[in-house]
Amino acid sequence: MITVSDDREDWFERALEENDGAEEAADEGPEETTNDDPAALDGERGSDGDGVDTPSAVDADHDEGDAPGRSDGAAEDSLFDDDFGSALENVDVPSVGDEPGPDGFSDLDFGLEGADEPDFDAELDSELPRLELGIEGLDRMIQGGVPERSLIVAMGSAGTGKTTFGLQFLDHGLARGEHAVFITLEESRARVIDSATEKGYPFDEYVAEDRLAVVDVDPIEMANSLASIKNELPELIEEFDASRLVLDSVSLLEMMYEDRATRRSEIYDFTRSLKEAGVTALVTSEVSQETPYASRYGIVEYLTDAVFVLQYIRPDDFRETRLAIEIQKIRDANHSREKKPYEITSEGLSVYQQANLF
Repeated sequence: MITVSDDREDWFERALEENDGAEEAADEGPEETTNDDPAALDGERGSDGDGVDTPSAVDADHDEGDAPGRSDGAAEDSLFDDDFGSALENVDVPSVGDEPGPDGFSDLDFGLEGADEPDFDAELDSELPRLELGIEGLDRMIQGGVPERSLIVAMGSAGTGKTTFGLQFLDHGLARGEHAVFITLEESRARVIDSATEKGYPFDEYVAEDRLAVVDVDPIEMANSLASIKNELPELIEEFDASRLVLDSVSLLEMMYEDRATRRSEIYDFTRSLKEAGVTALVTSEVSQETPYASRYGIVEYLTDAVFVLQYIRPDDFRETRLAIEIQKIRDANHSREKKPYEITSEGLSVYQQANLF
């Protein structure tokens, strides 16, 4: 049971006082809420997400006295066939395996053609403790789960199932006796509990057992109180013995900062506090209007340990629109690079790891 003080200035503890009335709140039914679509709000891209790094050209050094000049009409083939080939004649090339052939490269295989696809049913690639996400097909794509105490982001546009991803992630741990925290900046506390219950996740029971804290926070209040939150959140997680945490969504928090440098600094400090709290945390994020592979401000994907991209796939012939998930990165863990179809069912997300999109 969480100990709550009477300090009315403490936003976080005020929010947690509602946990004691969980059963009454659940009986009253979902509250009416108005959700402003974050994707409709104008947002400037962060400096990190504005551009794409491109490899710089490599200048080949050469001795002008040895290399013949090349006229405008000279063909490139003659340069490489004669001069470059001649330059390699006296170079010793190390052999690999059997003795090399006349050109020195016969036994070196630089291509990937014919390479076997990675076997994601193989044994785990490291000794790091893993935590299952609770989405079977997705867990198989990452060999049984993400490393414990990772910071994860699920990115996607509206309707791709980001919140459902978070609910399912918590329910999987709670069903196994873990404790968890759900922080929402978009919905009311009662609405979150009701939405989870409709999918078969007994969040009302978990709250009554003091194993789940559902906290709804006004994003403006959270931005103004971020300094105190960063100090209190790790303490709450430790006191509550939480192993999983979800923040839905970090995009609304990012919108509170107009200055790019301030936004980057505040979000960096906040994500660092989550990592230092010793909890496996999942944050959701809206994607950029320009591309589904980057967050709205291009910051959070660089600060997290794992990135899951949820997106719509719309064929050119306007057939059925499909949903696809892609693992953009997971630190310290091998994972599939394939894009796989998934559905949002009454029970949550279902990833078809053995299927292809088309």
